[in-house]
Amino acid sequence: MNIYAEKIVVLDFGSQYTKLIARRIRELGVFSIVLPYDVPLNDIIQECPKGIILSGGPYSIYRDDAPNIDNKIFEFNIPILGICYGMQIVVNAFGGKVKEGLKREYGKSELTLIREDLLFKGINRNSFSVWMSYGDLIQVLPENFEAIGRSKEAKYAAIKHSKRPIYALQFHPEVSHTKFGKKILHNFIMKVCKCKRVWTPKNFINENVNNIKNIVGEEKVLCALSGGVDSAVTAALLHKAIGNQLLCVFVNNGLLRKNEAEKVIQTFKDILGYNLIYINAEDEFLSALKDVVDPEKKRKIIGNKFIEIFERKAEELKDIHFLAQGTLYPDVIESAKKSGPAVTIKTHHNVGGLPEKMNLKLIEPLKEIFKDEVREIGIELGLPEDLIYRHPFPGPGLAVRVLGEVTKEKLDILREADFIFIEELRNFNLYKKIWQAFAVLLPIKTVGVMGDLRTYEHALVLRAVDSVDGMTADWFKIENTLLEIIANKIINEVRGINRVVYDISSKPPATIEWE
Repeated sequence: MNIYAEKIVVLDFGSQYTKLIARRIRELGVFSIVLPYDVPLNDIIQECPKGIILSGGPYSIYRDDAPNIDNKIFEFNIPILGICYGMQIVVNAFGGKVKEGLKREYGKSELTLIREDLLFKGINRNSFSVWMSYGDLIQVLPENFEAIGRSKEAKYAAIKHSKRPIYALQFHPEVSHTKFGKKILHNFIMKVCKCKRVWTPKNFINENVNNIKNIVGEEKVLCALSGGVDSAVTAALLHKAIGNQLLCVFVNNGLLRKNEAEKVIQTFKDILGYNLIYINAEDEFLSALKDVVDPEKKRKIIGNKFIEIFERKAEELKDIHFLAQGTLYPDVIESAKKSGPAVTIKTHHNVGGLPEKMNLKLIEPLKEIFKDEVREIGIELGLPEDLIYRHPFPGPGLAVRVLGEVTKEKLDILREADFIFIEELRNFNLYKKIWQAFAVLLPIKTVGVMGDLRTYEHALVLRAVDSVDGMTADWFKIENTLLEIIANKIINEVRGINRVVYDISSKPPATIEWE
């Protein structure tokens, strides 16, 4: 079974919801990929998509610098759905007119269905709430198009081509605020594009196990194991495919959370029984990071150092040609890389700060999937739930949470504070409700008073966010009383911190991590 044969291509015009569209499609059991809007038409056609979705974006089609696509895309009889700005693309391509609206609609609106259509099949209401975000409106509908839905301000809130499988919506069906949004996407994917539901954790595992066996053969594979969810699921998938041919390498880079090394060794060696090689390289990493402040330099130094250690170990073990790591789809998208096959092998890699040339070939079985999909696959593989539902942890570790120069003293301070934060969230049964929580040590000191004495110590930031896949996130609303408990405990118990603040920024515009 080819789980990638049923595929929807999402062309990205810069909407904050683009990745969410891809996620919604995958939730329906159909594979989806995100490509930049200006990718060559031949590249899109070579993907053999069952359908194409044009995302929203912060543009106006009538401006000279407006992003657009090759209109030949509409000649291939591939079902197309334009959303928001994608709707402007469709209208413009077929000779309609778009103008700046006298009134804008942002937020909830009411869609009224004008006529029955396959796109709204199974929605037994004449009107329902949808999420709008636009300032431009269709002034003239193109020839052969008809309206199938309207809102108070938008006469053409949903349209379709009368002869071709082409639809366009002014609203966003992918967001949860649109009442029947998932049903609308379901109808487009399953009824218009005629896709089959084959994108499931079980099918993903079966296909990738076979691919890994075919690629690796009788050779051994080193797996970069950090103890986090991504690398753990990567290791489990490889272990299912090649068993004892897998050698997990756990490098203690000195940038881990408190008690992390002991937990990783216990879980993977003692409980799961994997072949685990432990390397303590704390001094090596900290020496390489000395005097480094720029976060991108930190990432590149850490990425290069990891590969250097893995290649050194591979040379020592003899006849090792493969390195596996837990790269995810968001890493690929945010690095502006074109999507490829599920198990990708290459001799260079530009995600995560790794060097351009490597002696080891990379195996990245998770590079097509999102974090929540990783967790579903991990559960299917039988990994412990407490491991699977751990909060995400960045590859560079605490190096990107100690802002400025990284030193052992700062790391130890941050480790203790972070440990208290996470333990209190567990104590108040909030840990599983939060996507990611952590502490950040700022490169500034502030004046304080402790025991009638003046102090001049570090400021600490607490960060907790709610998300689905990490592509967008909102700050988590922790009760003030609990924040007070956590802050007081950190200041009282962790020497070196005299001020604690809470980050209330969402992504976008901020990122989840500070560096």
